Order: sequence, then structure tokens, then C-alpha cells
Amino acid sequence: MTVLAAVKDHLPMVRRISCYCLPRNLRHKSAQELTELREAGLSLVYVGAESGDDEVLQKVSKGETFESTRDALDKLGAAGITRSVMLLNGLGGPWLSKQHAENSARLINLTQPEFLATLVVSFPRGEERFRHGFAQWEPLTQHQLFVEMEQFLQALELKRTVFRSDHASNWLILKGVLGAEKDRLLRQVRAAINDPQSARLRPVWQRGL
Repeated sequence: MTVLAAVKDHLPMVRRISCYCLPRNLRHKSAQELTELREAGLSLVYVGAESGDDEVLQKVSKGETFESTRDALDKLGAAGITRSVMLLNGLGGPWLSKQHAENSARLINLTQPEFLATLVVSFPRGEERFRHGFAQWEPLTQHQLFVEMEQFLQALELKRTVFRSDHASNWLILKGVLGAEKDRLLRQVRAAINDPQSARLRPVWQRGL
């Protein structure tokens, strides 16, 4: 509240204030407290959910569960704060891929966030720390990433969520509104699965990973 008040007083030209948030940051926040933050100027929160699957979340030591993430997103929605949820394509590796996709979709269906983004899991500082707790993890191949994305999109039942999968980590750039453009997005993913050479994928050098 102090920061929001300072922005309002000293930076009157600022039109939007947003922040990043972990679900546990809201564990002890009431809907009323969040409403007060919105009224003070906080309009958008980016939530790094990563996955909606409890086994994946446990393996990667996220410190969250399906229910803790759902509760946080519901609180934000009830307070009128716009939510942008981020998920990691490939986080569960090949063995947990299907349940990662399906339970992540279930989380998003139940919370209906205003914005949704997917990134491909990557390790700019190496995989050693990650593998310490998830020793059997292996990266998905390009094909497997597309299959997981198809499973995720197929399971989504959204009313009006702006979807973006255009981070530098993504091979396939996807943009649309779900569910209005679900069929088109699925066609794009299936084209990449069946004929990646003609799917206009991002070149390796552009991924910057």
C-alpha cells in the first residue's frame, strides 16, 4: 500500500501497476485486503503457477499445490484484479507429461483467468539444482512438447482468456482468445506435430536459450 500510494503521489502519469506473485504470497491475504490493493491501483498480477499437477509441483519443489494455486487465483478474481497465469510446457518430463497437461488445464478451467501464457521449461544456469530433486526428469523433444500442448489446449474449456505462447523459449508461436479460437490454435499445433518443417517454427538461434 505504501508503494502504491507513493506511485500515485510522485508518478501521476503511471497508468497501470502490476506485480509478480506466488500463490503462497496470498495465503494470508483476505479478499478485502486484495480489494483494497486494487482500489489503490494494483490492476494486474502475474502468477507463476507452472503446473496444475500436484505430483509435478512436488517433484520440482514448487511449494504449492493445485488447491493453493486455485485458491490464490480465485481470491484475485474476487477482488477484481486481472490475473495472468504462467505455465511451463515440458515441466513434468515425458513420464508426467499427460497429467501435467490435463491437470494444468483443469486448474485454468476452474479459475478462468483473463490472461494465460505458456513457456518451455529451460535452465539458463544449468539443470543440476533441478535434477537434485527430480533425478528422473528428461527434457521433452520438440515433438513431445507439441503433443503436450495439444493435450493441454484440447482439455481447456475457457470463456474469454487471452492466450499467448510466444516467449523466446517456445518453438511454435501461438496467440489467440480461448475459447473462441481454440480450433484454430489446435490446427496450428497439429500441423506442427504432423509436419514441423512447414509449421514456421522459431529458428534455434532466435530462442536464445
